[in-house]
Amino acid sequence: MTVSLASIRAAARRISSGVLLSPCPESIALSEITGSRVFCKLDNLQRTGSFKERGARNALLQLTPAQRKRGVIAASAGNHALGLAYHGQLLEIPVTVVMPDYAPLIKVTTCQRLGARVLVKGADFAAARAEADGLVAAEGLTYVHGFDDPAIINGQGTMALEILKQVRDVEAIVAPVGGAGLIAGIAVAVKALRPEVQVIGVESKATASFAAAVKNRGPVTIPRCATLADGLAVLRVGANSFALAREHVDRVVSVSEDWIALAILRYAELEKTVVEGAAAAPLGALLAGKLPELKGKRVVLTTCGGNIDPAVLSRVIEIGLVADGRRSRFTVKISDRPGGLAALSKVIAAAGASIKDIAHDRMFSGPDVSAVHAVCTVETRDKTHIRALHRALKKAGFPVVRP
Repeated sequence: MTVSLASIRAAARRISSGVLLSPCPESIALSEITGSRVFCKLDNLQRTGSFKERGARNALLQLTPAQRKRGVIAASAGNHALGLAYHGQLLEIPVTVVMPDYAPLIKVTTCQRLGARVLVKGADFAAARAEADGLVAAEGLTYVHGFDDPAIINGQGTMALEILKQVRDVEAIVAPVGGAGLIAGIAVAVKALRPEVQVIGVESKATASFAAAVKNRGPVTIPRCATLADGLAVLRVGANSFALAREHVDRVVSVSEDWIALAILRYAELEKTVVEGAAAAPLGALLAGKLPELKGKRVVLTTCGGNIDPAVLSRVIEIGLVADGRRSRFTVKISDRPGGLAALSKVIAAAGASIKDIAHDRMFSGPDVSAVHAVCTVETRDKTHIRALHRALKKAGFPVVRP
C-alpha cells in the first residue's frame, strides 16, 4: 500500500460517511495575538475528540472479512485507541488496545465505554507495543499502527483535502509532530495539489523524536520525558511517516512546555475551546516566535485533539497563568508585629495586584525574631506588571527576598 494523492482521495471517499467534515473558521482573537491570519481546523470536534478517527476508519474498512472477524489491536497513548474503539464498534469489529501507563485516565475510560478491551501495560510505547505483538501472535489479531501504517497516513491526509477547500487562499498549514503520521499525510496531499503552501511541523522539546531522526538520518529511539503533549510522546518516529515527511514537509520546529501550556490557556480563553497539549503545539510555536515568516500570512492550525484530562487541564491553566505573568509568587521580609502584614497588603493593592495567598515562613526567616518572611502569591496583569510591583515593594521598604 502506498501514500499518494490518489490514495488519500480514495480514503476521503471511504470515510466520508463516518467521519465529521470538521469546520475551519477564522480566529480573529488568535490572529490578533500572533500577527498571522489564523484559521483553526477543529478536528477536536470529531466524535472521539481527535483526528485519529480518519486513519482508524480508513484502516478498518480495508480489512479482509477474516481480519474483521478476529479483530484488531493497537498500542496507543489514547487518541488512536479511541478512534479504533469507536469505529470498531460502528463497524462491528472487535478492538483491543494496549495503553502505556502514562495514558490519560479520560482516554482509558472512554475506550472502555466504547466497547474496546483495554490493557494498561508498559512504561512507554515500546513496552505497550511489545505486549500488543504478543497478543497478535497468540490470538491472530491484526495490528493497526497508530502513525506508520500507510492506511492510517492516508486517512490522516484527508484533513488536508478539506483544508484546501475550506481556506482556498491558505499559505501555510501548521501541524503537531509525534509519530509524524498526521503531518506526513497532510504534506503529501498539499504538495501534490498546492506545492507553494508551506507545511510546518511542531514538536515538543520534551519528545523531539523527529529532530532526533533528522540528526541520526533515520528514526532513532529517544528517552522518555514527561510532557503536557502526551499525544506527541512517541519515543521513535515512524519509518514510513518520517520518510514521507522528510521529503514533503518544509520545516519542523520545537516548543517548550511553557509555550504549550500558554497555548492551551489561549484556546480556552480566546476561542472557548478545550484542546490537549498536542493540538496546542502549533499555536505555541506562533506565540513563541518560532515562525516569524508567517506574520501577515493565512495560516491554518490543525487543532487536532481535545482529549485532555480535566485534572491536568486545571494544572495546565495554572502553569499557563504563571508563564503569562498573571500569577506570581515572591518572598518579602515584613515586621512580625501588629500592622506588618497590613502595610504589605496596602502596597500590593496600591500597585494594582490582587493577593491570592500569603504564608508566613518564620523558621527560615533568619535570626531577627521581630521579622518574618511572607511568601505571597498574587494575581497580576502581565510580566511588566510584576516588575512594577517589585519596584513598588522595594520603594516601600519591602524588597523581594526571593522572586
